Amino acid sequence: MEKLKRARITTKGRKYEGLLLPSPKKDFLVLKLDSGYNIGIRKEGAKAEELGEVTVKPETGMAESADSASYREAIRNGKLETGKGRGDVAIIGTGGTVSSKVEYKTGAVFPSTSPEDLAKNIPGLDKVCTFHAREVFAILSEDMTPAHWSVIAAEIRKEIDAGAKGVVVLHGTDTMHYTSAALSFMLQDSPVPIYLVGSQRSSDRPSTDARINMLNACFAAANGPMANVGICMHAGMDDEECLIHLGTKARKMHTSRRDAFKSVNVPPLAKVDYRSGLIEPYMKYKERGGKLKFDNRMNENVAMVYTYPGIHPEFVDKLSDYDGIVVVGTGIGHVPTNTFGDKLAKRITPNLKALVDSGIPVAFASQCIFGRINMDMYAAGRLLQEAGVFGHLMDWTPECAYAKMCWVLGHEKKMEKVKEEMMRNIAGEITERSEIL
Repeated sequence: MEKLKRARITTKGRKYEGLLLPSPKKDFLVLKLDSGYNIGIRKEGAKAEELGEVTVKPETGMAESADSASYREAIRNGKLETGKGRGDVAIIGTGGTVSSKVEYKTGAVFPSTSPEDLAKNIPGLDKVCTFHAREVFAILSEDMTPAHWSVIAAEIRKEIDAGAKGVVVLHGTDTMHYTSAALSFMLQDSPVPIYLVGSQRSSDRPSTDARINMLNACFAAANGPMANVGICMHAGMDDEECLIHLGTKARKMHTSRRDAFKSVNVPPLAKVDYRSGLIEPYMKYKERGGKLKFDNRMNENVAMVYTYPGIHPEFVDKLSDYDGIVVVGTGIGHVPTNTFGDKLAKRITPNLKALVDSGIPVAFASQCIFGRINMDMYAAGRLLQEAGVFGHLMDWTPECAYAKMCWVLGHEKKMEKVKEEMMRNIAGEITERSEIL
């Protein structure tokens, strides 16, 4: 424990109250607001008034309540049984904001909370399930690679083989939909739920969404009827229900909102509220039970490239070192083709054809996100098909197409077999028909 001064700072006619923190710059004051956020205020022209001292926890800078203190004391004294031994739900940590804290001298967020600590510091988790937790990685999700996906899949398989009734993976939100897609292919027909969960705000902030997301994910993993790979995150901006999104159909759609994740081209898998015991499926799901089909071979040498106005054909030629390519084009199935022979326009279809002719599979996904590809509708799409690019009638997301290509090329090398497997619905990534959602 340590003591910090509480202060009221007046500047430019506005007043701010909070904890006065050490400042990395001499001409600024750093104030931790009651909302949990830090602000920097220039000293010049500011008036600071001390309001007393507050005892805080040194690792978070947050005032400690009697309830949370007694909860931690029970853990230290070994009186809280939850989390000891093997519980029904296996919590696997990989890092991300959900496993991060704020360093209050600078305001920066960094991975520092082990899954054991995080799980134990979430009041109420012992009421929704029994659990055990361990860490596999402690990295930010932007540093994830297909090699990490393979390791995560192997660790999940171990937990399933050991009898876990559900698996919850703590993961950063930025690339969580890539990982959920990859796991959907590597862990087909899982007998238990596998839910990735993250947060937009670190677990030590008063405004964190980590607690609600974790409690709902663990509750659904322990009690829900579904046995799909999914992502469990806030359904809205308030702390009410969470939505579970199918792992191959989820995408992060907002940089900071709590409800950043949406299901693409399908409804969410289910709604869940641990407080009322609600688990309401919205679509057909894979039921618990059965035998896991495990294959975590991944080929990391896959490129995902967005086309854009003015893309140079020579750039496409440089993709020849890759084993597979996902071209994320425009609209219903387009890339620059210069159909009308305009003097200023460029075309890349001959270059894509050269890649295909050299034995490199090239798949198409749309930048539009929602909707289905139809490469028969316009000349550009027909030229793509003539070049050997596949993706006609697919409604996969670009991220899912990329993860799937990495997985398919991990065990298949023949061009026709790669195309055949890519175009086959394996884990709900391709729907039979488009619906208005």
